[in-house]
Amino acid sequence: MSGSLRVLGEEDLPEFLFLLSRDPLSSLFVASRVSTYGLAPESLGCAVYGYFMQGELVAACHVGSNLVPIGDHPEAMESFVHAIGHRRQVASIVGPASTVMRLHAGLCERWGFSWKQVREIRAHQPLMSISEPPLVGADRRIQRIDTTHFNAYLKAAIAMYTEEIGISPVDSSDSYSRYVRMLMQLGRAMGGVVAAQPGRRQPERVWFKSDIGSAWQQYCQVQGVWLDPQLRGRRLSAPAMAQVVLLCQQQYPVVSLYVNEFNTRARRVYTEIGFETVGELATILY
Repeated sequence: MSGSLRVLGEEDLPEFLFLLSRDPLSSLFVASRVSTYGLAPESLGCAVYGYFMQGELVAACHVGSNLVPIGDHPEAMESFVHAIGHRRQVASIVGPASTVMRLHAGLCERWGFSWKQVREIRAHQPLMSISEPPLVGADRRIQRIDTTHFNAYLKAAIAMYTEEIGISPVDSSDSYSRYVRMLMQLGRAMGGVVAAQPGRRQPERVWFKSDIGSAWQQYCQVQGVWLDPQLRGRRLSAPAMAQVVLLCQQQYPVVSLYVNEFNTRARRVYTEIGFETVGELATILY
């Protein structure tokens, strides 16, 4: 029996949130956006396609700058591929690993060139979470950072993004700067600050940073973890991240993150703190 596809609207929000609740950590980015802006395309800024079987929503796909499939349903993936079309306008595909890879394969097979021209495929990214206090002592120097430290934090954020993604986020639109400022205004930016030393002509700097990228109900997802390269190898990361966990758990009892499979050092740090692997995501970058 075939299903039906349509763009979801505000009236579908309860059923959509129920779908997300089946695997909240894998879908936290979309849950965070929709809980803030709603499901109507004009307020969300993009369409979310829903696939229904016998009137029940069984899968969905967020089609914004990030393409995010939700629910691993073969027939739904075929319908999403057809609806998304040949014009690739997304910067990435991200979500549960098997679903992302199936969707990407379908887009490449159906539409060809524009979907095949990827910059990088990160097919295996362990999804980790912690819901208990961290197992290592926390570095209390790590605190929420407000906009009085904007320039230093932005510099660290740009360094993190460039190192992680391979390109600078800075462009003529200044969108990344606005995004970082928003995180700080929401109390989602955390880090360690070294004060300026005028006599030595050294400006204020951030030596460690991390953000809450997405949050919904009792869950949050940490992103943008970065330690000044000059300080690496000194066992500073685990205590700093332990403090990030404590700060997050003041509001969100379940703290999650995902990490590249090849980043064995970071994975060891997260395991040492008490994070456990609960799934696997994948990211395709354009």
